[in-house]
Amino acid sequence: MLRRTFLAVVASTVVAMPAFAQDAKTLNIGFISTESSSNLKSAWQPLIDDLSKTLGVTVKPFFASDYAGIIEGMRFNKVQIAWFGNKSAMEAVDRANGEVFASVIDKDGNPGYWSMLIVNKDSDIKSVEDVIKRGKELSYGAGDPNSTSGTAVPGYYLWAANKVEPKTLFKAVRISNHETNLLSVLNKQVDVAVNNTENFERYRINTGKNPYDQVRVLWKSPLIPADPIVYRKDLPADVKKKIQTFFVNYGKGPDAAREKQVLATLTYQGFRPSTDAQLVPIRQIELAKEKARIETDTTLAAADKQKQLADVSRRLADLDKAVSTQ
Repeated sequence: MLRRTFLAVVASTVVAMPAFAQDAKTLNIGFISTESSSNLKSAWQPLIDDLSKTLGVTVKPFFASDYAGIIEGMRFNKVQIAWFGNKSAMEAVDRANGEVFASVIDKDGNPGYWSMLIVNKDSDIKSVEDVIKRGKELSYGAGDPNSTSGTAVPGYYLWAANKVEPKTLFKAVRISNHETNLLSVLNKQVDVAVNNTENFERYRINTGKNPYDQVRVLWKSPLIPADPIVYRKDLPADVKKKIQTFFVNYGKGPDAAREKQVLATLTYQGFRPSTDAQLVPIRQIELAKEKARIETDTTLAAADKQKQLADVSRRLADLDKAVSTQ
């Protein structure tokens, strides 16, 4: 995302004001910083200016420190549109009146990105097996709890698959954003960390250095659906259409050459229309984790365990059915 950057339009007027009030003169675009605020502002400012012209209001950047803040902002209608990772978008859809309307397309046209487990190339750790065997000697750079590539995907496909839990596996666990995790590995401040392919590309663009020359990738996830963009369902229909049209057509109009340069700086080719359906793989991951937790819970009575497992199985089946009918 801008692994794991969030874009949010936050009304600069009172909290109780209706969504996208007609007299709003200023909107703030907020970013959940998966890298330094200065880098994000520099990369996004041209698109912010273009969005301001399209919406007919002054749009200013606003930076937040974690995913939960923007989810709650959307819930209480301080945020009307936000750039999320898939896991946090799921939370926004489920409890903050959110709706997915678009997703990013990376510079190579990929429909997503990949989570990775990395170590410094000077490290004598060569494999995931080495990490698990030596966990009590190692420090781990984890992602935000609401990060898709930093927590949800490695939690399921890496740690649960190997029947380990990072909190008990490692000597120390440090929770941070993607940029900090990469720099911590490069500077040997942590032994092993999660990251993603999008952040690697931004590091290369920002520094001119190829991070693959400096780190060793121990594990790479299955493809993660591209970052979704979410707006509140109760925005006026014409406003939602205007916002979606802006993103989906960015880099394709009469000013395409300049807009494509903006997108290249962001490491994206553009945006495509999307829906809540893109969150299904993440929902399946979360339900599978819940099922495993129930199965290993020794405090549950047999009848309660059976009931809860039946409920999870039904929800998983519903998701499978939804996928098959798409």
